[in-house]
Amino acid sequence: MSDFFQTISRISGLKKENEELKLKNQELLAKISELENLKTENEFLRNALGLGLEKEFNLLMAKVISKDISQDVIEINKGSKDGISKDMPLITNKKVLVGKVVEVYDNFSKVMLISDKNSSFSAEISGKDITGIVKGNGNYNIFLDLVPKEKEIEKGDVLTTSVLGGISPEGLLIGTIKEIKKSDIESFQQAEISPFLEVGDLDQVFVLVNF
Repeated sequence: MSDFFQTISRISGLKKENEELKLKNQELLAKISELENLKTENEFLRNALGLGLEKEFNLLMAKVISKDISQDVIEINKGSKDGISKDMPLITNKKVLVGKVVEVYDNFSKVMLISDKNSSFSAEISGKDITGIVKGNGNYNIFLDLVPKEKEIEKGDVLTTSVLGGISPEGLLIGTIKEIKKSDIESFQQAEISPFLEVGDLDQVFVLVNF
C-alpha cells in the first residue's frame, strides 16, 4: 500500500514538472519570437538607413497587422495617437510606394494599396520626359494610362512617382513596363506594369508623416 501511494505521488510530481517545463518552453518560444521580430525590424531599418531615407523624409515605422487580398487593403498598427492622418503615403524600406492611408483610428489605420481600383496618381518614366497616370486594377495589378501615343515607351522602363501627383513625393519607385498596348484609333497608349511592391512579403512599412 505504501509503494502504491509513493507511485501516485511520483506520478503527480511528474505531471507538475511536465506542466512547468511546458510553461518554460512557451516562455522561451515567446522570447525567440520577440527576438525574431526585433531582427526583422533592425534589418528593415538598416536597409532604409542605407538608402538615406531618414534624410529625405520624416518617417514613422509601422507593422502590417492585416492584409485583405480581395480589397487591396492592409492595416497597420499606427493610428491617430501616433500622428497618422488620412492620405499620408506609405513606402517600403527600399523606397517603393505602397499606397496611402484612407481610414484612421486611435491605434491602427487602413491603407489603400496602389493596386486598388480607386487608386490613381501621376507617374513618369525614369530618364525620359514621359508622364502618365498609374491606376490600380485590383488583385495587386497596376497599369499606366494616358501616355501620348507618339511617346516611345519600352518594356523594362522604370516608373517613379511624379511631382505632378501631389499625394506623394516624386522619385518613389513603382515598377517596370511589362506590356505596351497601342491602338490606331486612340490618342493615348497604355502599359501593364510589373510592380516593385511585393505584398506577400510586406511586414514593415514607413509612413511619410511629412515630405
